[in-house]
Order: sequence, then structure tokens, then C-alpha cells
Amino acid sequence: MSVSGVLRAPVEKLRASKRLARMSADCLVWVVALYLAALMRLDFNVTRVHSFDLAFLFIPAIALQAATGYWTGLYRGWWINGSFEEVAALARSVAVTTLALVGIDLVFPGNRPAPMSAVIGAGIIAFVGMGGARYVARQVLEQQRRSLTHDRDRAIIFGAGDGGERTIRAMLFDSDSPYVPVALLDDDPRKRNLTIRGIRVLGDRSHIASVAERFGAKTLIMAVPTGDGALVRELSRDAHAVGLDVRVVPSVRELLGGEVRVGDLREPTEADLLGRHKVETDLQSVSDYIRGRTVVVTGAGGSIGSELCRQLSAFSPERLVMIDRDESGLHGVQLSLEGRALLDSDSLILLDIRDRTRVARLFAEIQPDVVFHAAALKHLPLLQSHPSEALKSNVWGTLSVLDASAGAGVSHFVNISTDKAANAASVLGYSKRIAEALTSSFGQRHSGRYLSVRFGNVLGSRGSVLTAFRSQLDHGGPLTVTHPEVTRYFMTIEEAVQLVIQAGAIGGDGHALVLDMGEPVKIYDVARQLASARREDIAIEFTGLRPGEKLHEDLFCSAETPTRSAHELIRYVEVPTLDPDRVRDLDPTGTHAEVMEIFTTLVRDIDGRTVSVASCTLDVDLVKAELEGNAAGI
Repeated sequence: MSVSGVLRAPVEKLRASKRLARMSADCLVWVVALYLAALMRLDFNVTRVHSFDLAFLFIPAIALQAATGYWTGLYRGWWINGSFEEVAALARSVAVTTLALVGIDLVFPGNRPAPMSAVIGAGIIAFVGMGGARYVARQVLEQQRRSLTHDRDRAIIFGAGDGGERTIRAMLFDSDSPYVPVALLDDDPRKRNLTIRGIRVLGDRSHIASVAERFGAKTLIMAVPTGDGALVRELSRDAHAVGLDVRVVPSVRELLGGEVRVGDLREPTEADLLGRHKVETDLQSVSDYIRGRTVVVTGAGGSIGSELCRQLSAFSPERLVMIDRDESGLHGVQLSLEGRALLDSDSLILLDIRDRTRVARLFAEIQPDVVFHAAALKHLPLLQSHPSEALKSNVWGTLSVLDASAGAGVSHFVNISTDKAANAASVLGYSKRIAEALTSSFGQRHSGRYLSVRFGNVLGSRGSVLTAFRSQLDHGGPLTVTHPEVTRYFMTIEEAVQLVIQAGAIGGDGHALVLDMGEPVKIYDVARQLASARREDIAIEFTGLRPGEKLHEDLFCSAETPTRSAHELIRYVEVPTLDPDRVRDLDPTGTHAEVMEIFTTLVRDIDGRTVSVASCTLDVDLVKAELEGNAAGI
């Protein structure tokens, strides 16, 4: 026998003995219930009870309870002690046993073992008795555990819902828990004075300071798995102001089986601070266009591309082809998908999308049905300095993938865009706006569905502001923020990709689908929250907006009118077309100012045709100033 088997044997033996004791106690309750019910039925006249043969029902009652209890899982460890599920199973077993005893009693109409009403009453008494025994046992156990928590940190729980109840239970029943719950807070006025496992709701978030002082609490635990970023930021700020450490219960999707464990509690992450979005996916519509198809993902080694590959693989495509020019990125995505990374799969294609000939040859060979185009250069400051690279990758690269897709007759083409394409003011925004217009043009000229998807900053993506914050924190600061009022939209990679795949199912030709990312978040507030969570003092410095950066991002062009789609978190706009021939022969070798002029001219034409030139044109003065500044070496 293995070591694990030797260690497991005593544990299983102990569990079996507990279940046997529980079954024995329930059977004893039935004996007492039958006698008590008969005594009550006969006006507590003991002499009259002896005129019935109650003992004749004891054995079938014991056998029936044992059998039905095993059948419902009461004695097989299926249910948490005292849970609603266990009570429901108890009710089923008692009901079956009672009906069977009634049947037995009816077999002897002339000489019944007990009055009929007594048998029915015994079932009620047995149910109450068994439930009461479990309640008492649970209370005794909780009291014993509370007596062992005197050396633990006192914690305030925010959230008196299901998350709060599970968190309190985890603290009380986990012998290794470092926390003991002392008070509950909740903003819902209907929960005032509610008590959960002996812990009362003592107010809302405004009472954090007073409750912490009253109980000597050291920690605030946010037990709201569905809480949004604004809630996490506000509670973190208020808790840190009175010296409380902050812990959060992870979001619902992070909890294994939905059960809260003390080990799950953690410090607020960037995703917590910036917001959680509950994304509901229409799995059927997604499966219809992915399952059994050949799917291509460009930029598969990047943050978005790799998550796209992971999620798409769950929908059983016939073949998933992953394209990237970054061999390390392909290594990482294969490792995450297959648990191995020998780089020997024909699903991994090392290819630069700028190479029009190789892209066309590959697509002609594999004949893809669905293409997700995520390959792009994305770092705004670098592209401001090197606009010719944006032209070659984000414009020509997109066009080469579009040409190859049209030649292969794809059914769905999804271009990954950005909120910076709306009212574009940077090279990144210009190039992505042009890519949207090219995609729209192919939707009009070719069969299949060609569309774009816009979203903002993605948490955890390489090079994001939060990646920089994390590195700066690890080095003791300071945190650098461009402007005290700058805001951005944020989503987690998982949420964004989930909606991208959904958008591919519902989007129409020439649409730019815009994902709902909630309210924009002030970057300074995030920096301040992250800094305050550290015990050492972390400074925050303002560096000023860089060329091409906006103070606040837009989701739509000024003249665009968003329309609700079939999904509540997705809206769409019509994107004007751009003739591909206008970009095929552009010259990327010109001066910085000349390439910038190419971009601004094309985007001015696209935006001018959205509704009217006046309502959605670029700020000409801003463009001129930028060109002059770049020419001067700024």
C-alpha cells in the first residue's frame, strides 16, 4: 500500500464511524418518536400504550430509515452537516419511512401496532428531532471552534449575502484560519441587524471606522464576489484610512465549485480595483460558427491572441492554426494549451503577416473558415516615433490577412481593434481606424462576414500601465502617472476575449462592435490604491501626457450612433469603407511628417464619411501642431 493510502485509511475509518453514529442516532430518534406520538395520541395514558404493539414498528422504522438515509446520501457524506441540501434529504428519507410505516400499519386493520395518527405524528416528531439534533451538534461544534480563535486577527466582513455566509463559515470551520469574524457590514438597509452564525450586521460602509475601533479589528474582508471595481476601490480607501488590512473574496468564476475557502482570500488585485464584469456568453451561437471549423488566430503569441486560442479550443474547432512572428510567444501558447511546448505542431505557424506572399500561400493551403486577426503593433509612444512601422504592420499586415482570407472564402473575419480608433489622435489610433475601414470594405466586396471589435486597455496584457505599476512597486516606487485626471477603460483578458468571440457570432458586415467596459477609471486612483496597500511609503509622480495620448479615451467617433446588438454588453456602429487600392502603394520610407500626413489624410476621409465632415473630422490644428512638434524633434 502507498504512503497516501496508509494515511488515508484512518481518515476514512473516522468518517465511516461518524456516519454510523449519525445513522444510529436517527434510528433512535424514530423509536422515541413512535413511542412519544402514541403517548400523545392516547392522552399520555401509559396503560393504553401497552395495548398496542409498538415494538412491531421499531424494527421496520430502523431498517427503513437506514436504507432511505443511505439512498438520499445522509450516511454517505454527500451533504454538508446542517445545510439546506441535508435538510431536504432528511425530509425525503423521513417521508418515505413514514409512508412505509403507514402501509405496514394498514396491513393489520383489526390489531394495528399503533394508531394511524400516531404513525403520522411520529414522522413529524422524527423529522424535528433529527433536524434539532443536527442543529445542536452544529452549534456545539461552532462554539468549540470559536473558543479556539482568541489568538486570530479580528476581521470585519463586508457583505451579508451568500458570499458573507460562506466566508464566515470558512473562517469558523478552518482550523488554520488566521481570522475570526467579529462583525458584518452591508449597504443594504434590509439587512440591518441580520445575524449570520452569531455575527450581526452593524451598519453600512460608513461604519467601518467605528466598528473597527469597537472590536479591535485588523482586517476588512470584502465578501462580495460580484462586486465591481468602484466598490473595491472605495472600501479599500476607507479601510486603509483607519489602518485595516484589506482582503477580498475572489470573483465567482475564480472560486472552485463556488465554495469559499480561507486560502482563497487575498489582497485586492488590479482586476479587483478596476472592475469585474459578469459576461454571459451565448454558447450555442458561438459553437455554431467555431465547432468543426478551421480557425486561424494571428498574433497568437500575444496577450489577446493566446487567450483567444485558449478559449476557442474549448469550442472544438476542427483545427486551430496559431500564427505569430514571435517564436517565444508560440512556445508559451502551446505550453498553456497542451502542457508541452516542443514546437513540433503543424498548428504553430512562424510567420510575419507583412509577408503577403507567405500569408496568401498559407491561407490557400489550409482554407480557414474563421479568422481572428489580433496581430498588431500596439505601443502608442513607440508608434508615434516610428509611424512607418504602424503602416507596415497595422495597415499592410491587416490588408495581407484580409486579401488571403477573401481568397480562401472565409465565413467570419474578426479584426481586433481598439478604443483609440475612435476620434483617433495617435498613430496607433490612425492605423487601427484604417484597419477597421479596410475590414468594412472587404465585407462589402466579398462573401463572408467581416467586422471589427473595439475595446480598451486589457488587464494583464504585456506593456500595460498595470504591468509598469507592478514593476515599480516591486522596486519601491515611485509610481508614474501621466496626468492626475487621465482615465482609461479596462477589462480583464478573459472578459474581453469572451466578448470578442461572442461578437463574431452576432456582428454584421462593416460593423465595429464595441464592448461594454463599464465606467472609465482614473489611473491616479488606481495608483493611489496600489500604493496604499504597501506598508512602505510609495510616491506617485506625474510625468505629463505624451504626444498622441488623450486625457480621456472615446469608445465612439463623435458622429457615430451606437446601436444595441443582440448581446446586452455589445453595441455596434457602421464603419465607412476604404478602398484597399488607396493603401497598397503607400510609401513608408518618407519622412516622419510625410508618413503622418498619409495617416491623417486617410483617417480624415474615413471619419468625414461617417456622417458629415464637420461632426467627425480630425482637429486640423492639433494635427498640424503635432507634425510641427515631431519635425522639431519633440
